[in-house]
Amino acid sequence: MTSIAKITAKGQTTIPREIREVLHVGPGDQIVWEFLDDGTVRVRRVQPLDLDYLRALEGTMSEWHGAADEEAYRDL
Repeated sequence: MTSIAKITAKGQTTIPREIREVLHVGPGDQIVWEFLDDGTVRVRRVQPLDLDYLRALEGTMSEWHGAADEEAYRDL
């Protein structure tokens, strides 16, 4: 399946109906953009388990979250 959508001046787009149906997404749902090594991008629905995992992971990285880190990695 292929669908084409236009990007607005604000960088926004509408997910075509067919794609929303395949992804089972609607208003209020979240999606994640995954950049793959071959240069392609995959979009999928964020599952509750994904959010729990990411929140748990975020808590383990607090030693990397400070003013010095922000300064050192700002331009990456």
